[in-house]
Amino acid sequence: MRPPDLAGIFRAASVTGNLHAIDLDTGAEIGIGPDDPVVLSSVFKLPLLVEFYRQAEAGTLDPAEPCRVPTAERTAGGTGLAAMLDDATLSLRDLAYLMIAVSDNAAADVVARRVGLGSVNAMLVAHGLKDTWIEHDCRGLLAALEADAAVLTEPLDPRTVGLLRVLDPACTNRSTAREMTRLLGMVWRDQAAGPEACAAIRRLLGLQVWPHRLSSGFPYDDVVVSGKTGSLPTIRNEVGVVEYPDGGRYAVAVFTRSIGTAQNQPRADAAIGTVARAAVDHLRSL
Repeated sequence: MRPPDLAGIFRAASVTGNLHAIDLDTGAEIGIGPDDPVVLSSVFKLPLLVEFYRQAEAGTLDPAEPCRVPTAERTAGGTGLAAMLDDATLSLRDLAYLMIAVSDNAAADVVARRVGLGSVNAMLVAHGLKDTWIEHDCRGLLAALEADAAVLTEPLDPRTVGLLRVLDPACTNRSTAREMTRLLGMVWRDQAAGPEACAAIRRLLGLQVWPHRLSSGFPYDDVVVSGKTGSLPTIRNEVGVVEYPDGGRYAVAVFTRSIGTAQNQPRADAAIGTVARAAVDHLRSL
Protein backbone atom coordinates (compact mmCIF):
# COMPACT_ATOMS: atom_id res chain seq x y z
CA MET A 1 0.00 0.00 0.00
CA ARG A 2 1.24 3.48 -0.86
CA PRO A 3 2.33 5.41 2.28
CA PRO A 4 -0.01 8.25 3.31
CA ASP A 5 0.96 11.89 2.79
CA LEU A 6 1.76 12.63 6.43
CA ALA A 7 3.50 15.92 5.63
CA GLY A 8 0.40 17.03 3.74
CA ILE A 9 -1.74 16.49 6.84
CA PHE A 10 0.59 18.74 8.82
CA ARG A 11 0.59 21.40 6.08
CA ALA A 12 -3.20 21.45 5.93
CA ALA A 13 -3.28 22.30 9.64
CA SER A 14 -0.61 25.02 9.28
CA VAL A 15 1.91 23.11 11.39
CA THR A 16 5.20 21.37 10.87
CA GLY A 17 5.55 17.99 12.47
CA ASN A 18 7.47 14.86 13.30
CA LEU A 19 5.93 11.42 13.67
CA HIS A 20 6.91 7.85 14.36
CA ALA A 21 4.46 4.96 14.52
CA ILE A 22 5.36 1.32 15.03
CA ASP A 23 3.48 -1.95 15.27
CA LEU A 24 4.62 -3.26 18.65
CA ASP A 25 4.31 -6.88 17.54
CA THR A 26 5.63 -6.92 13.96
CA GLY A 27 8.05 -4.00 14.08
CA ALA A 28 6.55 -2.42 10.94
CA GLU A 29 6.99 1.34 11.15
CA ILE A 30 6.35 4.64 9.42
CA GLY A 31 7.64 8.10 10.18
CA ILE A 32 8.39 11.62 9.13
CA GLY A 33 11.52 13.08 10.65
CA PRO A 34 11.46 10.38 13.36
CA ASP A 35 15.03 11.03 14.47
CA ASP A 36 14.93 14.83 14.48
CA PRO A 37 15.31 16.44 17.93
CA VAL A 38 11.98 17.66 19.29
CA VAL A 39 10.77 19.63 22.31
CA LEU A 40 9.02 17.34 24.78
CA SER A 41 7.11 19.94 26.82
CA SER A 42 4.89 17.96 29.24
CA VAL A 43 5.66 14.69 27.48
CA PHE A 44 8.72 14.65 29.79
CA LYS A 45 6.29 13.41 32.46
CA LEU A 46 6.29 10.00 30.72
CA PRO A 47 9.96 9.18 31.47
CA LEU A 48 9.47 10.73 34.92
CA LEU A 49 6.58 8.30 35.49
CA VAL A 50 8.69 5.36 34.33
CA GLU A 51 11.48 6.20 36.77
CA PHE A 52 8.96 6.78 39.57
CA TYR A 53 7.62 3.24 39.22
CA ARG A 54 11.11 1.78 38.80
CA GLN A 55 12.07 3.30 42.15
CA ALA A 56 8.85 2.08 43.74
CA GLU A 57 9.59 -1.40 42.43
CA ALA A 58 13.15 -1.22 43.82
CA GLY A 59 11.87 -0.09 47.21
CA THR A 60 13.74 3.22 47.17
CA LEU A 61 10.46 5.10 47.53
CA ASP A 62 7.04 4.25 48.89
CA PRO A 63 4.31 5.15 46.39
CA ALA A 64 1.86 5.51 49.29
CA GLU A 65 4.10 8.07 51.03
CA PRO A 66 1.94 11.08 52.00
CA CYS A 67 3.11 14.44 50.66
CA ARG A 68 1.84 17.77 51.93
CA VAL A 69 1.56 20.26 49.08
CA PRO A 70 0.96 23.80 50.41
CA THR A 71 -0.50 26.32 48.00
CA ALA A 72 2.45 28.67 48.48
CA GLU A 73 4.93 26.10 47.19
CA ARG A 74 3.07 24.87 44.11
CA THR A 75 4.30 25.22 40.57
CA ALA A 76 1.91 27.25 38.43
CA GLY A 77 -0.51 25.60 36.03
CA GLY A 78 -4.13 25.43 34.98
CA THR A 79 -5.07 21.94 36.15
CA GLY A 80 -5.14 19.78 39.27
CA LEU A 81 -3.34 20.98 42.39
CA ALA A 82 -1.80 23.82 40.41
CA ALA A 83 -5.27 25.35 40.09
CA MET A 84 -6.59 24.50 43.58
CA LEU A 85 -6.87 27.04 46.38
CA ASP A 86 -6.26 25.01 49.54
CA ASP A 87 -3.36 23.07 51.00
CA ALA A 88 -3.55 19.35 50.28
CA THR A 89 -1.94 16.07 51.25
CA LEU A 90 -1.77 13.24 48.72
CA SER A 91 0.25 10.09 48.24
CA LEU A 92 3.10 10.08 45.75
CA ARG A 93 1.19 7.71 43.48
CA ASP A 94 -1.88 9.96 43.50
CA LEU A 95 0.36 12.87 42.58
CA ALA A 96 1.72 10.72 39.73
CA TYR A 97 -1.87 10.12 38.62
CA LEU A 98 -2.57 13.86 38.52
CA MET A 99 0.60 14.65 36.56
CA ILE A 100 -0.47 12.20 33.84
CA ALA A 101 -4.29 12.37 33.81
CA VAL A 102 -4.54 16.18 33.78
CA SER A 103 -0.86 17.11 33.29
CA ASP A 104 -0.74 18.76 36.73
CA ASN A 105 2.51 20.76 36.94
CA ALA A 106 2.44 21.09 40.72
CA ALA A 107 1.99 17.36 41.19
CA ALA A 108 4.71 16.58 38.63
CA ASP A 109 7.25 18.74 40.43
CA VAL A 110 6.62 17.06 43.77
CA VAL A 111 7.22 13.71 42.07
CA ALA A 112 10.29 15.08 40.27
CA ARG A 113 11.84 16.29 43.53
CA ARG A 114 11.32 12.89 45.14
CA VAL A 115 12.57 10.89 42.13
CA GLY A 116 15.34 13.24 40.95
CA LEU A 117 15.83 14.31 37.35
CA GLY A 118 19.35 12.86 37.47
CA SER A 119 17.83 9.44 38.09
CA VAL A 120 15.42 9.92 35.19
CA ASN A 121 18.29 10.72 32.85
CA ALA A 122 20.31 7.75 34.13
CA MET A 123 17.34 5.49 33.38
CA LEU A 124 17.10 6.89 29.85
CA VAL A 125 20.80 6.23 29.26
CA ALA A 126 20.47 2.70 30.63
CA HIS A 127 17.64 2.03 28.16
CA GLY A 128 19.71 3.33 25.25
CA LEU A 129 17.63 6.47 24.73
CA LYS A 130 20.68 8.62 23.99
CA ASP A 131 18.77 11.47 22.35
CA THR A 132 16.36 11.99 25.23
CA TRP A 133 17.29 14.36 28.06
CA ILE A 134 15.29 16.00 30.85
CA GLU A 135 16.78 19.41 31.58
CA HIS A 136 14.01 21.00 33.67
CA ASP A 137 11.06 20.21 35.87
CA CYS A 138 7.89 22.23 35.23
CA ARG A 139 9.03 25.11 37.43
CA GLY A 140 12.29 25.30 35.51
CA LEU A 141 10.49 25.29 32.17
CA LEU A 142 8.15 28.08 33.25
CA ALA A 143 11.02 30.12 34.71
CA ALA A 144 12.96 29.91 31.45
CA LEU A 145 9.85 30.84 29.48
CA GLU A 146 9.11 33.84 31.70
CA ALA A 147 12.73 35.04 31.68
CA ASP A 148 12.94 35.00 27.89
CA ALA A 149 9.50 36.57 27.43
CA ALA A 150 10.43 39.37 29.83
CA VAL A 151 13.32 40.58 27.67
CA LEU A 152 11.43 40.56 24.39
CA THR A 153 10.87 44.08 23.12
CA GLU A 154 7.82 43.03 21.12
CA PRO A 155 4.78 40.87 21.91
CA LEU A 156 5.10 37.14 21.29
CA ASP A 157 4.49 36.59 17.59
CA PRO A 158 5.88 34.36 14.83
CA ARG A 159 8.99 36.58 14.59
CA THR A 160 9.89 36.57 18.28
CA VAL A 161 8.71 33.16 19.44
CA GLY A 162 11.87 31.56 18.08
CA LEU A 163 13.88 33.38 20.75
CA LEU A 164 12.36 31.29 23.54
CA ARG A 165 14.83 28.69 24.84
CA VAL A 166 12.04 26.29 25.80
CA LEU A 167 11.33 25.90 22.09
CA ASP A 168 14.93 24.96 21.26
CA PRO A 169 15.60 21.23 21.72
CA ALA A 170 19.25 22.02 22.51
CA CYS A 171 18.20 24.02 25.59
CA THR A 172 15.23 22.17 27.03
CA ASN A 173 13.64 18.76 27.61
CA ARG A 174 14.13 16.89 24.38
CA SER A 175 13.82 13.58 22.57
CA THR A 176 12.89 12.18 19.16
CA ALA A 177 9.64 10.66 17.97
CA ARG A 178 11.37 7.30 17.53
CA GLU A 179 12.79 7.26 21.06
CA MET A 180 9.39 8.03 22.56
CA THR A 181 7.76 5.12 20.73
CA ARG A 182 10.66 2.95 21.85
CA LEU A 183 10.04 3.90 25.48
CA LEU A 184 6.34 3.21 25.07
CA GLY A 185 7.13 -0.16 23.52
CA MET A 186 9.28 -1.05 26.52
CA VAL A 187 6.40 -0.13 28.83
CA TRP A 188 3.92 -2.25 26.87
CA ARG A 189 6.34 -5.22 26.75
CA ASP A 190 7.18 -5.01 30.48
CA GLN A 191 10.78 -4.11 29.64
CA ALA A 192 10.95 -0.58 31.09
CA ALA A 193 10.44 -2.05 34.57
CA GLY A 194 8.86 -5.18 36.07
CA PRO A 195 5.39 -6.35 35.00
CA GLU A 196 3.54 -4.76 37.94
CA ALA A 197 5.31 -1.42 37.50
CA CYS A 198 4.66 -1.37 33.75
CA ALA A 199 1.01 -2.27 34.31
CA ALA A 200 0.71 0.69 36.70
CA ILE A 201 2.28 2.99 34.09
CA ARG A 202 -0.09 1.74 31.39
CA ARG A 203 -3.05 2.26 33.70
CA LEU A 204 -2.20 5.91 34.33
CA LEU A 205 -1.56 6.65 30.65
CA GLY A 206 -4.99 5.18 29.96
CA LEU A 207 -6.57 7.65 32.40
CA GLN A 208 -5.47 10.80 30.57
CA VAL A 209 -8.57 12.94 30.05
CA TRP A 210 -7.77 14.88 26.87
CA PRO A 211 -9.78 13.71 23.83
CA HIS A 212 -8.79 16.40 21.32
CA ARG A 213 -5.41 15.19 20.06
CA LEU A 214 -4.37 11.54 19.64
CA SER A 215 -7.73 10.11 20.74
CA SER A 216 -9.60 12.23 18.20
CA GLY A 217 -8.29 9.99 15.42
CA PHE A 218 -9.74 6.84 17.00
CA PRO A 219 -13.33 7.65 18.08
CA TYR A 220 -14.39 4.08 18.77
CA ASP A 221 -15.47 2.48 22.04
CA ASP A 222 -13.46 -0.67 21.34
CA VAL A 223 -10.18 1.11 20.51
CA VAL A 224 -8.12 2.05 23.56
CA VAL A 225 -5.82 5.07 23.40
CA SER A 226 -3.34 5.65 26.24
CA GLY A 227 -1.06 8.67 26.09
CA LYS A 228 0.53 11.85 27.34
CA THR A 229 0.16 15.29 25.82
CA GLY A 230 2.48 18.28 25.92
CA SER A 231 2.01 21.98 25.15
CA LEU A 232 4.07 25.16 24.98
CA PRO A 233 3.71 28.25 22.79
CA THR A 234 3.37 26.91 19.19
CA ILE A 235 4.05 23.35 20.47
CA ARG A 236 1.40 20.61 20.57
CA ASN A 237 2.47 17.01 21.12
CA GLU A 238 1.16 13.63 22.13
CA VAL A 239 2.69 10.20 22.47
CA GLY A 240 0.73 7.06 23.18
CA VAL A 241 -0.31 3.53 22.32
CA VAL A 242 -3.39 2.63 20.29
CA GLU A 243 -4.84 -0.84 20.97
CA TYR A 244 -7.42 -2.49 18.68
CA PRO A 245 -9.86 -5.23 19.69
CA ASP A 246 -8.10 -7.68 17.34
CA GLY A 247 -4.92 -7.36 19.45
CA GLY A 248 -3.10 -4.85 17.26
CA ARG A 249 -0.89 -2.47 19.29
CA TYR A 250 0.70 0.64 17.82
CA ALA A 251 2.97 3.13 19.55
CA VAL A 252 2.64 6.61 18.07
CA ALA A 253 4.54 9.83 18.78
CA VAL A 254 3.49 13.11 17.17
CA PHE A 255 5.27 16.43 17.73
CA THR A 256 3.99 19.60 16.06
CA ARG A 257 4.91 23.26 15.84
CA SER A 258 2.37 25.78 14.59
CA ILE A 259 3.02 28.82 12.46
CA GLY A 260 0.68 31.01 14.53
CA THR A 261 1.09 31.74 18.24
CA ALA A 262 -2.59 31.65 19.25
CA GLN A 263 -3.25 29.44 22.27
CA ASN A 264 -6.38 27.82 20.82
CA GLN A 265 -5.80 26.12 17.46
CA PRO A 266 -8.31 23.28 16.99
CA ARG A 267 -6.95 22.36 13.56
CA ALA A 268 -3.46 21.88 14.97
CA ASP A 269 -4.80 19.72 17.81
CA ALA A 270 -6.90 17.63 15.45
CA ALA A 271 -3.96 17.11 13.09
CA ILE A 272 -2.32 14.96 15.76
CA GLY A 273 -5.21 12.51 15.69
CA THR A 274 -5.54 12.68 11.90
CA VAL A 275 -1.89 11.97 11.17
CA ALA A 276 -1.75 9.23 13.83
CA ARG A 277 -4.80 7.52 12.31
CA ALA A 278 -3.29 7.69 8.83
CA ALA A 279 -0.07 6.15 10.10
CA VAL A 280 -1.81 3.36 12.04
CA ASP A 281 -4.16 2.59 9.13
CA HIS A 282 -1.10 2.20 6.93
CA LEU A 283 0.58 -0.18 9.38
CA ARG A 284 -2.62 -2.22 9.67
CA SER A 285 -2.78 -2.56 5.90
CA LEU A 286 0.67 -4.13 5.55
